[in-house]
Amino acid sequence: MKGNTAKTALCGMVSALSLALMMFEGLVQVASIAMPALAGCLLIPIVAEAGLKWAFGSYGATAALCLLLTPDKEAALIYLLFFGYYPALFAVLGKIKNAAARWGAKLLVFNGAAVGEALLATYVLGIPWEDIPFLPMPWGAVALLLMANVVFVLYEFTLAGLIREYFRRVHGKLSKYFK
Repeated sequence: MKGNTAKTALCGMVSALSLALMMFEGLVQVASIAMPALAGCLLIPIVAEAGLKWAFGSYGATAALCLLLTPDKEAALIYLLFFGYYPALFAVLGKIKNAAARWGAKLLVFNGAAVGEALLATYVLGIPWEDIPFLPMPWGAVALLLMANVVFVLYEFTLAGLIREYFRRVHGKLSKYFK
């Protein structure tokens, strides 16, 4: 298999595996953030071997299927608004030379997605803030966003390490199939 056939097969397999992970999230309720993050990390081989166009296409297909098929719509929303596309966007934002501007852009994307997810979960999915009793409004929302930013920074370093290891261990063995 060469070229576009291999890229199509890779995207199909990754999309199917991502969807399977998102479906599994319905069985394990505590994984509503972990499964979208893990499913999003599966884009790494597509970005590396097929390119950004293919990665965003695979993300789009997976996101649409997640919204239609997964039992936990909040997890699907988290995948749709951030974790699903971020590994592909990581490559784009990594091209920003200035470290402060790069981190500013990454935090802006994350915070926009986090606030968007919270608003959509509350006003579209109807998940009330009262379900989080230890976070009284409005300071609870600010504290939650600050904690989420700390977790995002940890995710960012983990994602960078995964990408580095992918290129070190796997890329050389697979790249010949995608030329």
